[in-house]
Amino acid sequence: MLSDSSGAIGELYGVYDREAGVNVRGRFIIDPDGKIQAMEVLTPPVGRNVSEAIRQIKAYQLVRKAGGKEVTPSGWQEGGKTLKPGIGLVGKIADHWTIADSYK
Repeated sequence: MLSDSSGAIGELYGVYDREAGVNVRGRFIIDPDGKIQAMEVLTPPVGRNVSEAIRQIKAYQLVRKAGGKEVTPSGWQEGGKTLKPGIGLVGKIADHWTIADSYK
């Protein structure tokens, strides 16, 4: 997390509102290789969900550690079931995963 009082970083990421002179709420998950893996931009009236950001960071860390041999389904929680990616999974996720599988 960081502060960007000059708006320079916000300009780079496209979240700086020139008229208001401030950044809108933006969250970017950047991997160790410097690639953006996820981003969320919200207008000022709605706050971000810190718990969701932490969940996503843990999911990206798990997938990275697994070397692409595991993926996390929607709503995945730490300790929950992961999936093995592949063409056989396309259109058949419901056969391999339910919402209850996302939790310990």
